[in-house]
Amino acid sequence: MAREALVLTGPTATGKTDLSLAVAERLGGEIISMDSRQVYRGMDIGTAKATPAQRARVPHHGLDLVDPDERYSAGRFAADARRWIAAIRGRGHVPILVGGTGFFLRALTRPLFREPALPAERRAALEAFLRRQPTPELSRWLRVLDPAGASAFEHWGGRQRILRALEVVLLTGYPLAWWHEHSPASEPPLEALAFVLDLPRPELYRRIDERVLAMVDAGLVAEVDGLLARGFGPDAPGMSATGYAEMIPFLRGERTLEQAIDDIQRATRRYARRQLTWFRNQLPPGAVWLDATRPPAELVQEIVEQWQAQSAS
Repeated sequence: MAREALVLTGPTATGKTDLSLAVAERLGGEIISMDSRQVYRGMDIGTAKATPAQRARVPHHGLDLVDPDERYSAGRFAADARRWIAAIRGRGHVPILVGGTGFFLRALTRPLFREPALPAERRAALEAFLRRQPTPELSRWLRVLDPAGASAFEHWGGRQRILRALEVVLLTGYPLAWWHEHSPASEPPLEALAFVLDLPRPELYRRIDERVLAMVDAGLVAEVDGLLARGFGPDAPGMSATGYAEMIPFLRGERTLEQAIDDIQRATRRYARRQLTWFRNQLPPGAVWLDATRPPAELVQEIVEQWQAQSAS
C-alpha cells in the first residue's frame, strides 16, 4: 500500500530538525510538527521550535497553535494533522511529520476511539479541582480507578495524560481502555513510513547536556520569566514542559542557575529514556531505525530512496 506520510522521529536532541529540513527540500515536502510542546505560543527556545529562517526554507504546520494555559490533546492533533496532510498532498507535496511525541503519532497510526460526550460544566469543575492536586496524588487515584492504564500513563504520558484519564473515568464511569475497546475508531489508520533516529546512550546524553546549555545561552531564563509575567503559572499545561518547570524554582530564588540547568539536563535524559521505551514498543510496523552518528547526507539519501520506493508501491 502506498504511504501517505513520512515520519521522522526519535529521542530529543538526535538531530530531527536539521535532517527533516534537508529531506523536505529533497522531496518537495512540508513539515508537520509532532511535538506536544511546540504547539504553545511564546515557548520557542525551550521547545527547540523551528526558527523563522528554517520556516522560510520549508513550510511548517503545527506550531504556535494555543497559549500555554490551554490544553492540546492527541485527539486534537490527529484531527488537525489529517487536515494538514490532506492539504499538503493536494498540493502535490510530501507530508513530513517530525517530532518525538509518541502519543501524537499513535493517534494517527492507531486512531483514537470516538470520545464520549462529557458535560462541559461538570468537566470544567472537575478539571479545576484536579489541577489543584499534586501529581503523586493524581497517580494514586488513577491506580485505583484505572489500574490497567495507570502504568502506561504514568510512564509515557505525564501529568496531562493522567488528568485526561481521570476526567474520562470519573465522568463516564469507564476507563480509557474500556472506551478504546468498545468504541469505533474515529478515523482509518494513517499509512506512514517512519524513520527513527538513534544514538548510543553516552552520545545522546552528551548532546542533551550541550543542548540545554545552548538554550540557556539563547535566553531560556528570560523566556520563562516572560511567560510567568504574562500570567502563565506553573499549573498551566504548557509550563509543565521540561526546561520550563525546572527554571521556575530558579526564578523564585529556590535554586541556583547551575542547579536549574542540572535539573533540566537530568529531566531531559529521563524523558529521552521514556521516548526510547515507547519507540521500541509502540511504533507502527516497518519503522526504520537509523544510526544518527552517520553523516547527514547519507541519512537523507537513505530516507529519500526508501520513501520514493514505498510511496510509489
